[in-house]
Amino acid sequence: MSASMRVVLVTVVALVVVASLSLFTVDQREQAIVFQLGEIREVITEPGLNVKWPLIQNVRFFDKRILTLDAPDTERFITSEKKNVLVDSFVKWRIADVKQYYISVQGDEARAQTRLAQTINSALREEFGKRTVHDVVSGERDKIMDDVRVSVDDDVRKIGVTIVDVRLKRVELPQEVSESVYRRMEAERKSVAAELRSEGFSASEKIRAEGERAREVIIAEAYRDAQRVKGEGDRKAAAIYAQAYGENPEFYSFYRSLEAYRAGFKNRNDVLVLEPNADFFKYLKNPGKGSK
Repeated sequence: MSASMRVVLVTVVALVVVASLSLFTVDQREQAIVFQLGEIREVITEPGLNVKWPLIQNVRFFDKRILTLDAPDTERFITSEKKNVLVDSFVKWRIADVKQYYISVQGDEARAQTRLAQTINSALREEFGKRTVHDVVSGERDKIMDDVRVSVDDDVRKIGVTIVDVRLKRVELPQEVSESVYRRMEAERKSVAAELRSEGFSASEKIRAEGERAREVIIAEAYRDAQRVKGEGDRKAAAIYAQAYGENPEFYSFYRSLEAYRAGFKNRNDVLVLEPNADFFKYLKNPGKGSK
């Protein structure tokens, strides 16, 4: 190999080495800090190919994605009623200001999570101390998570991170407290049930009484109307009978006698004992001369 070829080969190798030491890529999931002799020279938050001075500058990468801090153990908090509750929670967080993050915790994720865990624990303890067992178990869980997220986010921005979300996975009573609480809840539910049954029985009796009263009123009004109609019919019938009797009294008397014969001899076995000269037989003895 000639000397010129050696020079070219050495030059190419040197250029490749310099390029490898000078060029670096920032992934879309990352952000980077360029240091020069230990001091922060540049912060890179956008992905792409970048250049640094070899040997005197170095690059450190930091995660840009949302990270999770999941409490390894269940924490015990005290409510405003001085009752213990067991709480299992997790936090979603991300690096918002990578320069401040490096200055505060030297870019150490473990140190950042320790700081976050202490802050979250303190905020949760404060929020649980303001509320009753019912509130923290079911009544105000969403509000607790929102209040903790806001208060913790204001504090941890000092170390360059932001809180995305705070979640309570599980809130329950210790075993020694659960039984007494369940007994009290059962007694309260039974009391409410008895009160509702009593109110229902009272309402049903009231409805039944109103129904009976309405029934009596309807029957009385119907009887009144029936008697009125019946009286009006009897009045009209009496007027018709009187008119008919006035026009032909003899025929009316004869007709009434026939009605009496029909009623008196309704069955074959009927026996009627009368005197021979009784008025009952006047139309049978002297037909046509009933008026004499």
